[in-house]
Amino acid sequence: MPSYTAPTKDMAFVLHEVLKTHQSDVPGYSDLEPEFTGAVLEEAGKLASDVLTPLNVVGDREGCRLENGVVYTPTGFKAAFEQMKDGGWTGLDMPEEFGGQNMPAVLGTAVGEIFSGANQAFTMYQGLTHGAASAILAHGTDDQKATYLPKMISCEWTGTMNLTEPHCGTDLGLMRTKAEPQEDGSYKVSGQKIFISAGDHDMSDNVIHLVLAKIPGGPDGIKGVSLFIVPKFNLNDDGSVGARNGVSVGNIEKKMGIHGNSTCVMNYDEATGYLLGDMHKGMRAMFTMMNEARLGVAMQGLAQAEAAYQNAVIYAKDRLQGRDVTGVKNPDGPADPLIVHPDIRRSLMDQKSFIEGARAFLLWGAQLIDQSHRAGDEEAEGLISLMTPVLKGFLTDQGYDMTVLAQQIYGGHGYIEENGMSQFTRDARIAQIYEGANGVQALDLVGRKLAAGGGKPIMGFFEMIKAFCKEQGEDEAMSDFIEPLKTASKHLQASAMFFMQSGMKNPNDALAGSYDFMHLFGHVCLGFVWAKSARAALDALENGASDVAFYETKLATARYYMARRLPATAMHLARIESGASTVMALDAEQF
Repeated sequence: MPSYTAPTKDMAFVLHEVLKTHQSDVPGYSDLEPEFTGAVLEEAGKLASDVLTPLNVVGDREGCRLENGVVYTPTGFKAAFEQMKDGGWTGLDMPEEFGGQNMPAVLGTAVGEIFSGANQAFTMYQGLTHGAASAILAHGTDDQKATYLPKMISCEWTGTMNLTEPHCGTDLGLMRTKAEPQEDGSYKVSGQKIFISAGDHDMSDNVIHLVLAKIPGGPDGIKGVSLFIVPKFNLNDDGSVGARNGVSVGNIEKKMGIHGNSTCVMNYDEATGYLLGDMHKGMRAMFTMMNEARLGVAMQGLAQAEAAYQNAVIYAKDRLQGRDVTGVKNPDGPADPLIVHPDIRRSLMDQKSFIEGARAFLLWGAQLIDQSHRAGDEEAEGLISLMTPVLKGFLTDQGYDMTVLAQQIYGGHGYIEENGMSQFTRDARIAQIYEGANGVQALDLVGRKLAAGGGKPIMGFFEMIKAFCKEQGEDEAMSDFIEPLKTASKHLQASAMFFMQSGMKNPNDALAGSYDFMHLFGHVCLGFVWAKSARAALDALENGASDVAFYETKLATARYYMARRLPATAMHLARIESGASTVMALDAEQF
């Protein structure tokens, strides 16, 4: 069975030496001393390794089942969920007012990666609840907050988001679910939603669905969509769980992966619902949840890559195959271990350099959220809004690719289910699709985010890179990192300029290059955090760090990314500048 160990040492390096969280003036960051965060991450790691990891295979093999209208989760999930709740993990970064611990998002994100790496399907139950609670926190009335948030933050009740219908996914303006207003101010919600993760299960006393629906007589299309709180069980006057609402599970989807999570078809038959936020402004409220979820999905791409990589390294060191071409390394055995071979090293270095760079990128993104929410930093808000589609699209695309590389290390054994490597690949695959397929993320990035705020966030990003390169450029020890970063940043600027000049004349030129732009942007972000990581590692060595091997390994991995991965920006720029002519050359009937 595959194993998983929380990467707490690398997390500590990013938190305290790269991001320097405990030195920040962001409210709450003064609590993030290394001893404190280390203790939190260690305890999360124990729960992940001892409880969640063994259930990962169980969830994959058993899946969820629907019997007589009741959804049952895999063996052991319910007990593990009780441990999660008892430990207070579900409210780690939620407000104390409603029972949370009010920790910053940057720590919650690190803990989330640990749990997701151990068992993605399980972790989705509390992850989706967190997102639904965030939407109620941001858009709910005081009464709604008091009614739902304490029990959702504790996960006594869980939550979902209901967007997709059989005939509409991305184009939500086509939805047919209706919400008829009632005299008491409530609504009767009717319709069908599909692909609802954690739609129903046996681990909580109630499920609080956030459902997009149209109020009759409202504007056409997306402008007529509103968001509703629709509980599985209606509440009594004292707030306790009452009679069953008009909500039922039509089916549990049979999926490629995340079998341990109950992905449901949800039927609403005049179910009682309550408007969340403003009428006909449902997408504004839903995007609070969706943007959080997109960062959570980015985390899943990283987490599955980390889990797969850990097992691939173990296998590469143990499996004997062939001899090192430069000389025998295992003279007492019939062959040398796989890890001596350059192509295996290439694969492992691709994985390692992505994973550690992605972790720094993701935690930097979480830090920007804290700067925005806790310190009211508008520049941070603009930057994280710009980078959200990059985080989601790039980290899940690359994360999936890395699980494939890890599986490939095993050769034929990676294709055999009992070795567990295929589960990482299957579970990672959904991250490229849900919460907005990655093609849509790329369109959002180029079509909306680049021009947001008059282009101020992207220009601020370029200036940040430029200032860092200028500051570090005179240090010869940083040349291996600064020069490649300068080149990659110029490629990103050139691609943005192409969109401005050519895309205005022919919008297809911009749209045809959007996916490459998302990846180009992602590589530059990883190049930037790798350069910052290299700076931190050099500083540690100059200051006499005791763990010399850790920092030298960090520098070697940074050099690999700069030399072998970052040059992909030139390829993406060439594709972008080729325009849309070859993409759009065929008529529809020619396909």
